[in-house]
Amino acid sequence: MRAAAILGLGCSPKHLAPFQANKQIEWRMGMPADRTEVDIVLLFGGDGTIHRHLGQLVKLGLPVLVVPVGSGNDFAYSLGLKRVRDSLAAWQRFSSGARNVRAIDLGVITPIVSASEDSSTPAPRRSAYTYFSCVAGVGLDGEVARRANQMPRWLRGHGGYLLGMIPTIFSFAPLLLKILLPVETAIRGNAEWKVRSHQPTLIAAFANTPLYGGGMRVAPHAKMDDGLLDICVVGAVNALKLFSLFPTVYVGRHLGIREVEYFQAARVRVETEEALDVYADGEYVCQTPVEVSIEPTALKLVTVA
Repeated sequence: MRAAAILGLGCSPKHLAPFQANKQIEWRMGMPADRTEVDIVLLFGGDGTIHRHLGQLVKLGLPVLVVPVGSGNDFAYSLGLKRVRDSLAAWQRFSSGARNVRAIDLGVITPIVSASEDSSTPAPRRSAYTYFSCVAGVGLDGEVARRANQMPRWLRGHGGYLLGMIPTIFSFAPLLLKILLPVETAIRGNAEWKVRSHQPTLIAAFANTPLYGGGMRVAPHAKMDDGLLDICVVGAVNALKLFSLFPTVYVGRHLGIREVEYFQAARVRVETEEALDVYADGEYVCQTPVEVSIEPTALKLVTVA
């Protein structure tokens, strides 16, 4: 068997050593150029490291084992890989021939670029897309992610998202945000759009996993293999009320709040009066307007079971 190891920020060969006990496995460092070079990719890092490599991993189509040694590991946690020893157990099963591989969905963000006034293009154009594994967010979530990314890595891994959230709650004003769902037309590939939500909004989160931001269950019903995004929209909430209700997100009880909308869709369009930053997996992606969609069974992952 041939394996490739990708070491994220803060990782070193010592993290790889426990996985190299089987001397019959041939190792190489870094992302392989094509799928003929190795049989599996081991990715050491957190959500940000995974996010940055998703495009190439999807192209390769190889099984991927995530080892949770990053500052944020919500994706690995959602897979049941809560500790390095969980990933090591999954690796031992795989390398012994168990083929414990699961195909999961990925989210896709596609910026919408409007045609210029003098262009002959009758409709908005769509530029390059970006995959995400956990959650994409617009609004307060993006501002919190921006603040958290400015913190030292060790602080991000010990409540950085929470530390960024607390001051942002009291300074961020709701912004008018529109979410539209497609209505398929008789012409294949074309779609019209209907408004699903149009209101002053604090957070709009588009989830492939139930967890993000260091264990918050923003989308407690999300599944990684159902072909759908779970969408959570938090409308205009008084800052003090939002602060008092914030702990409920960690157990998924925020869905009972009157200002919270929760629904599922395979594809949505997000529009705002002014361009807003879009973050995914804690990383900046682009600005609105965007389409957010799901790509079913996009990534093969090695799991414990």
